[in-house]
Order: sequence, then structure tokens, then C-alpha cells
Amino acid sequence: MPQADIGLIGLAVMGQNLVLNLNDKGFRVAVYNRTTSKVDDFLAGPAKDTQVIGTHSAQELVNSLERPRRVMLMVQAGEAVDKTIEALLPHLETGDIIIDGGNSLYTDSTRRTRSLAEQGVLFLGAGVSGGEEGARHGPSIMPGGNPDAWPPVRPMFQAIAAQVEGEPCCQWVGEEGAGHYVKMVHNGIEYGDMQLICEAYFLMREGLGMSVDEIQAVFADWNTGVLDSYLIEITSHILAQKDEDGEPLLDKILDTAGQKGTGKWTGINALELGVPLTLIGEAVFARFLSAMKEERVMASGLLPGPDAKFEGDKAAYVDHIRDALYASKIVSYAQGYMLMREASKVYGWNLDFGAIALLWRGGCIIRSRFLGNIKQAFERNPALENLLLDDFFREEIQQAAPGWRKAVALGVELGIPLPAFGSALSFFDGYRSGRLPADLLQAQRDYFGAHTYERVDRPRGEFFHTEWSGD
Repeated sequence: MPQADIGLIGLAVMGQNLVLNLNDKGFRVAVYNRTTSKVDDFLAGPAKDTQVIGTHSAQELVNSLERPRRVMLMVQAGEAVDKTIEALLPHLETGDIIIDGGNSLYTDSTRRTRSLAEQGVLFLGAGVSGGEEGARHGPSIMPGGNPDAWPPVRPMFQAIAAQVEGEPCCQWVGEEGAGHYVKMVHNGIEYGDMQLICEAYFLMREGLGMSVDEIQAVFADWNTGVLDSYLIEITSHILAQKDEDGEPLLDKILDTAGQKGTGKWTGINALELGVPLTLIGEAVFARFLSAMKEERVMASGLLPGPDAKFEGDKAAYVDHIRDALYASKIVSYAQGYMLMREASKVYGWNLDFGAIALLWRGGCIIRSRFLGNIKQAFERNPALENLLLDDFFREEIQQAAPGWRKAVALGVELGIPLPAFGSALSFFDGYRSGRLPADLLQAQRDYFGAHTYERVDRPRGEFFHTEWSGD
């Protein structure tokens, strides 16, 4: 029997679809799953009449692979990855490659890259985005880890990745945990995009009193302009879906959101690195708040909001909401790139920010027309400190700002929560302010803790203390 080009462990939906994608591109894949009946079911079902080879143990999988052996793991992040690697190691040889395609924490990928290198095995932490459809027909893949592992894997991954203008949405990201780090930030931005879209929907529904069908038409229209993206597109599809009784299915869905942790990881890392990732942080907190359903229902009867009702030009305010969504989206990506820029410095990864935008243009959940503008911004200035300083984005956000402010003000007036819209606007106003009230904050710190302060009339780096109480 001919040997396989690559092995894959973990036959959940993503794993199965990646196998079928690889098979379609002419690569022979050997598969293994801890519950071995899944292997047989896969071969008898979706993988019937393909080149896929079924195996029933880690050793059998490894033995079916040509050298250097390439084994991709599509298992749950955390302990399951470590246990799978532990089961593989006795059967691998120097130069063999292990690829983690799950949503692993980047620090785990850094640890695995280093520890496996000591044992002669090469490791890749490759974030895969696009869901089951992307995995089947072309995902975005963000590989990092041991650079020596990339050349033997590159032809396969670039063949199965999404293609935009002839370029695969799969390029080397950086060493150690860089690939999974960029995937983590991608997911954080995804949290932000989703929350922003939900706030736009909610402001139209609760604020403007629009029907689901009216809002659906708005999102369908927005998807033809600057907001053209996968998430806007699927939102229009969701809004169009009817339940068996002919009513919008959306109205039957309980308003409590789940999460798997990648957005939270992004926020935690921003706190560790001192980056004001305010919008993504609010998006994560909004999910936490939504989960407090029973408490919110109780509070709704005890904590009345304003009695104000919308009176105005509905069409004009739909445009204002669009501007708020677009401007907030710019801020979200600006913050995400701020975080990656700081991480690149701290962790020594030398990330290519324009190339990262290309990785996200197709296949992934945040794919959009907008990402081409980000790529162009970094082509104009590879050392760009912040997307808000690029001429294109500066002009776009200035044009959207009046409508953005009106949309946020409407939410405040009507008592409609807009945590992502509002935090994005506050960040923008803070970033563009040459002076902030941190002078008073630092004086307070010096008063109660003798933390000292710098002076505007002295060189930076000189610190002073005042005996504020006179004691």
C-alpha cells in the first residue's frame, strides 16, 4: 500500500473536512481517532471512494506515513494535545513533524516547540480559521513554530488554503507560538466584529423599532459596500430565516452567548502587555453579561430605564448606525494590530502585519473587503504605528465620526447598551487627545503611595514627590 503524505488525528467536523480538502488536492491522508469507530464510520461515509487510509492506533498511523512524517492534530486544546503528542513520540524519529491545528494557547505552542526540538521532533502551531465550510473548501491557516518544519508542510497547506487574487491565505507567521498568537488575535477581533454587528441590530430593533425583515434588508445592503464581509453576509441570512410558524427564527433563540476562551485570552494578554484593547474586552464582557439571563430578567423589573422614545428620521439614523459600525470596526482592528505590534517586540517574532491582513482576506471568519485596505496601509508604511494614523483610515473614520456619535448618543438616550460602540468611541477620543486626566491620577498615586510623578516643565525621566498633606 502506498504511504500517506500526512496523518491527521481527530475526526470531528473540522478534522474530517480538512482531510477531504487534502484528498481533493491530491494528497493521501492517513487518519486516526481515539474512538476508533469514528475512523470506520468516516471511511464508510464521507471518505468513501477516496485515497484516505484508516488506522486504529498511533503506531499504525505513524507507520503509514512517508518520511519526514507529518502528523496534524485536530483535538481539543490543552491536555488532549499534550497527551496525543505523548502517544506519538515513541513512534517518531528525528526530523518528523507534529502540527497542532486546534485553538491552542500560544504559550503552549511556544513550550511544545522548544520541548519537542530537544527531542529532535519539529513542531508547528497552525491556527486554522473558517469553520467547517472553510476547512472543507479553503481555510485561512496561520502557521508558526519551528521554521524547519514549514518547508515540508508548505505545499500542502498552501494548496488547501483559501485563495484570494491567486495568493494562498497561508504564509509563515513566525517562530514558536506566533501562529497561534495571530489566530488568538483573529478570534479576539472576531468577538469584536460580532458584538458590533449585534449592537447595530439591537439599536435598529429596540431603538428605531424596525422589524427583523427591515433590518435584514439593511444588512443585505450593507454587504454591498464598505462593510462587505462574511459576518455581515451571514447576519443577513440569519435575519431572513423563518421558523416553522413563519416568524423570524432569531426571535426564538435565547439571548445567552457562549464562548470558548480565545477572546478572553486576547484580553488577558492585552492586560499583560499594557495594550488598551478596550473594544475586544467589552465584547468578551458582553458575553459574560448575556449569560446572566435570570438575573437580568429580575433586574429588568426593578431597574427602569428612560422613558424616551425615538422620534426622528429613521433612514438617517440607519446611516448613522452604519457609520458607527464602520468606525468602530476600524478601531477594533487598530487595537488588534496594536496588540500584535507589542507582542512582536516583546516576544521577538518580527511579525509582518501586511502579510497577516492577507492571511485574513479569505477563508476565515473575519474575512472582508476591509482587510485589503489594511494590507495597503502597511504597504504604504511598513513601520505604521497605528492604523488610525494611515491616511485612508484617518479620512474614513473622520467622515464616519458624526454619525458614530449620534448613534452612541441615541443608545444612551434610549437606555440601549452599546458597550462596543461606546468603548470604541471613547478609545478614539482618548487616542486623539494630547492631554488626558492622568495628571490627576498620578497626583493621587503620589499622595497616597509616594509613587512620584513627572513634570511637563522638566525632561522625561525625572521624577518628583510632593508632601501633599503637609505632615
